[in-house]
Amino acid sequence: MTLNINTLTALCVSLWFASPCFAQQSEIDPVQNITIDQWHLSLNLGLGVMSNPLKGGDDLPLVVIPEVAYYGEQFFFDNGRLGYSLSQDTPHIFNLVSEFNPETRFFVDWHPSNIFALTSANSLSTSNNELQSQQPRLDIEQLDKRKWALDAGMSYHYVFKQHVFSVQALADVSGVYEGWRSALQWQMHNNIGELVIKPSMGIWYKSAALNTYFYGVSAKESANGAIEVGSSWQPYAKIDARWPLNDANSLRFHLAYYDYSALDDSPLFEQTYSMTAFIGFDHIF
Repeated sequence: MTLNINTLTALCVSLWFASPCFAQQSEIDPVQNITIDQWHLSLNLGLGVMSNPLKGGDDLPLVVIPEVAYYGEQFFFDNGRLGYSLSQDTPHIFNLVSEFNPETRFFVDWHPSNIFALTSANSLSTSNNELQSQQPRLDIEQLDKRKWALDAGMSYHYVFKQHVFSVQALADVSGVYEGWRSALQWQMHNNIGELVIKPSMGIWYKSAALNTYFYGVSAKESANGAIEVGSSWQPYAKIDARWPLNDANSLRFHLAYYDYSALDDSPLFEQTYSMTAFIGFDHIF
């Protein structure tokens, strides 16, 4: 059985939309059909890096990157994101989705956003602002480990020709940070001869509870007292390109930029952005 790529694109674009990773292998060509009820596996081999903007955080080298997806009639798994399609009537797609919160990727190596690596703050009180300005950047090795959080929510995709417009909202259902996040994204699927290019742009809204848990400082982590971090709007932009060599292999290029400048309340950031860059070969099994 097959599923038109316009519908499948809107389904699987969720993970690429949600975290700093590659576009999924199922996002290939707006006119190609993709088989469902079977596993889709591919392996990327090349050179790349995902930068860590936190002080004391290591950049992640990208050499071998797997992509794993399975799409049934309604349930789907796509590189760490589990979902259920409520409606597949193109051009309107509604999904229930769940995934581990990608912010943890900066604190642990074996996070799904790292494994499948190919995503203005409110003002603090005067006392917190003064305290933060006097405090040097904190090394994340000095902090308590941030726990993994499971987020769940809904996503909506509108498919118009080669364009996909997406909206999603996810909340912590694991009780770790007790906040939420939402996003808007535009993505285009374009062919220039044999070259397949997919640019996208979007913006995340992240609640103060989310930002404070991951990027704030508790009273026991700092002698200067706790530091809270306000909510934030965080834009991002990506481009993914493929040059097919044959049915199973292609050259692959991916570049993504994630803006963290709105989190200037946090003493953890050494840089105001994170970038993911990769160039190599993609093999479909």
